[in-house]
Amino acid sequence: MSIRVVVADDQEIVRTGLTMILDAQPDIEVVGEAADGRRAVELARRLRPDVCLFDIRMPGLDGIAATRALAGPDVADPLAVVVITTFDLDEYVYAALRAGARGFLLKNAGAALLSQAVHAAAGGEALIAPSVTARLLGAFARTGSGSAPAQPVEALTGREEQILAAVARGRTNGEIADELYISLSTVKSHIASLMAKLGARNRVEIAIWAYETGRVRH
Repeated sequence: MSIRVVVADDQEIVRTGLTMILDAQPDIEVVGEAADGRRAVELARRLRPDVCLFDIRMPGLDGIAATRALAGPDVADPLAVVVITTFDLDEYVYAALRAGARGFLLKNAGAALLSQAVHAAAGGEALIAPSVTARLLGAFARTGSGSAPAQPVEALTGREEQILAAVARGRTNGEIADELYISLSTVKSHIASLMAKLGARNRVEIAIWAYETGRVRH
């Protein structure tokens, strides 16, 4: 089964390039393209793709609003959204992550990382460009809401603290399993427990919480 993707970017040459890269993958299929956020949301709601790849700066409805409409806290059945931007310090990235984005990439990331991000999002993971993970989330924590981060409903175990730190550094489930010498299913179980204890909807929110509480520092 191919991973179905909707691509949205207001620049036709960028949109075409992203589509060509993704369609060249044997297990990825672009099922829709949009030049603005409003059209992207309409397409995504109608087609229910496995992953949405959205530029942040788009006319009509920007990528933040589009992400919130499809993956925000009030969405009963959220879609996986990966945001892509030219600027790794773009302040809108922070808002997009809080709106429910499952990944973040730079437009110069390259075909391999783009494919990895789509696969990660489709598989329930999150991929943030490794070169900017710590700095990006660290900056997000410093420019967040200003309120104290919520405390976990139950204390984290030592192993959960280890996995929390690994997730915050952008590690995938497979990488965490290798680093800690545990099985993939065990990693997934611990991440599910972390999400429940922290009230997090995805791995990005787990990572943000780790930075906000000082468990991981830039």
